[in-house]
Amino acid sequence: MKVPIKISVNRAGYSVEVEPRTTLLELLRETLHLTGTKNGCGRGDCGTCTVLLDGIPVNACLILAVDAQGRAVTTIEGLACGEHLHPLQQSFIEKGAIQCGFCTPAMVLSAKALLDKKPRATREEIKEALSGVLCRCGSYPKIIEAVEAVSQGNDD
Repeated sequence: MKVPIKISVNRAGYSVEVEPRTTLLELLRETLHLTGTKNGCGRGDCGTCTVLLDGIPVNACLILAVDAQGRAVTTIEGLACGEHLHPLQQSFIEKGAIQCGFCTPAMVLSAKALLDKKPRATREEIKEALSGVLCRCGSYPKIIEAVEAVSQGNDD
């Protein structure tokens, strides 16, 4: 039996019906067609499904859609402002922090949550904030460099 929920995703309101066992990841990818959120392990181990829930990074595969009701969800699709990329997105491109790109949305969102709280984060704080997301390609040095550039105000 499906239940109706109201959810805010990327500053847009949605009224949808979901099965109680539907995860936030499934809602985003299959119902709302926001495929920037990746389905990695499905167990919360890899972090590739990270989204922001009320500004806090969470694994969307571990959150039920019904538990996100009435809360603000931000996916990678919600960061850019029209054609203008978020500074973190731009920095990832400029620093070559993207290889296969599978972890990129989760890395960018995790970094955004950190920099929203601590705009001048240290390298160690950046590493800690990104530690929940695994990169298949091992691009960690460039990813950290990209976040540091924004943290230090060098994203122009």
